[in-house]
Amino acid sequence: METVTTFTFFKYSSLGSKLWAFAMMAFSPLVLARVKGLQFCKLMGSGKENFNPLPDWSVYAILQVWESEVAAETFFETHPLFSSYQKRTSQLMTIYLRPMSSKGLWSGTNPFEESACIDPKNPYLAIITRATIKLRFLIRFWQFVPYAQAGLKGNPGLLYTKGIGEVPIRNMATFSLWKNKDALQLFAYQDKAHKKAITLTKKLNWYSEELFARFQPYRVSGEWDGISELQFLKSD
Repeated sequence: METVTTFTFFKYSSLGSKLWAFAMMAFSPLVLARVKGLQFCKLMGSGKENFNPLPDWSVYAILQVWESEVAAETFFETHPLFSSYQKRTSQLMTIYLRPMSSKGLWSGTNPFEESACIDPKNPYLAIITRATIKLRFLIRFWQFVPYAQAGLKGNPGLLYTKGIGEVPIRNMATFSLWKNKDALQLFAYQDKAHKKAITLTKKLNWYSEELFARFQPYRVSGEWDGISELQFLKSD
């Protein structure tokens, strides 16, 4: 039995639901720490479009690593905490992921075990990047982000992307969905701005901790704007 990674997005429309979601950033981790079968968990807020560091109060996300798919399903189907989230969201989507590769650390550990069940017929990829930015580089880093991410806008191989993080400004992460490996590599290695970002990262060493992980999405539950192409993966 292998571990399963899930990534859930929550969207809130009303002021009351947004305030509730913000408050739960403090209280939910206390409950999640006691969930059976949950091995690793990060509850995160999000930034505005184009990787703007200012918060997007309407979108939150949770990354979870489970001891099994049964443990994940039990939480999503029966746990009162998740039910509370469902009642308040205008959109909610959970993507099930099989880790393909993972390099680096997140809070001192690498929680993603490479899966033995990768489907060669499934071309889709999900990428999670996460970093803690050194304090002395914060301003320079965020000044460079719009330039480095410019190649994502209108990219035909990109299905969805969102900037997220546990702590605004300093702890940043990204989640992105791609049509296939070729689309990802075209951006990663041929986009000039992104290549320059990689070079600067190595030269300046502006992260105190970083992680890059690649996954195969194999199942989707719920609805979310912008990724309708994954409908064949839907489980409900």
